[in-house]
Amino acid sequence: MRINASKSLLLVVDVQSRLLPAIDNADSILANTVWMVNVAQTMGIPVLATEHCSQRMGVTDASIRSLLPESSIVEKEYFSAVSEGALLQAPDADRQQWVVIGTEAHVCVQQTVLDLLAAGRTVFVVDDAVGSRNPRDKDLALQRMRQNGAEIVSREMVAFEWLERANTPVFRDVLKRFIR
Repeated sequence: MRINASKSLLLVVDVQSRLLPAIDNADSILANTVWMVNVAQTMGIPVLATEHCSQRMGVTDASIRSLLPESSIVEKEYFSAVSEGALLQAPDADRQQWVVIGTEAHVCVQQTVLDLLAAGRTVFVVDDAVGSRNPRDKDLALQRMRQNGAEIVSREMVAFEWLERANTPVFRDVLKRFIR
């Protein structure tokens, strides 16, 4: 199944200031997250973000938070962002396709993805925009999410499927600003 821009939502899971320094390859995960948010916003695709226990874990990294309206950020205590109910009540949460990025792949990302799948959503996990403290945990989480029905993709796979075709103003804008 291809990712369709009009059916998609981008979910940023717990890319928070106190957790990020412990994440393997954190600089790349953060850069790819910012890239994904910018591409989604350029194309008019809604973006939601979660913050896990922000009083202890800090808020979403400033480079991401500055791009998002406050109304798109969902606070949570459960590892799965779906468990408390607020995520699926957020604006645009009725979209069928969820593109998921964030940390930690084997905890909050995985539990959220499994619950989104159980709720009937189609889920795409962006390999180069998810991370864990331990690379093995990330690898196992990606395997498990795939075995349960999530598709594992790259950031460019998502961008080009959202774009769908060349020779449009949005294609030229995304190509110029983000692909080259």
